[in-house]
Amino acid sequence: MAEKFLIYTTSFCSYCQAAKRLLEQKGLNYREIDLTQDQELRQKISKENGGYRTVPMIFMEGKFVGGFTELKDLFDQGKA
Repeated sequence: MAEKFLIYTTSFCSYCQAAKRLLEQKGLNYREIDLTQDQELRQKISKENGGYRTVPMIFMEGKFVGGFTELKDLFDQGKA
């Protein structure tokens, strides 16, 4: 079964850690792709999502939702 969430992160990002912690607290699995050493992929993902440049870049069921704040909002609204 595929994970519901895909998160692009970097190793030095506190919001990335917070997003992963939130999903873990909810008991949800996710797939993480670390962009720390892959600027080319980071630029590609950014371009594909309207120029969103910061990490985490979070996808839910294949749809880009934004970063940590947007993920938390989805949970707060009962949409995730």
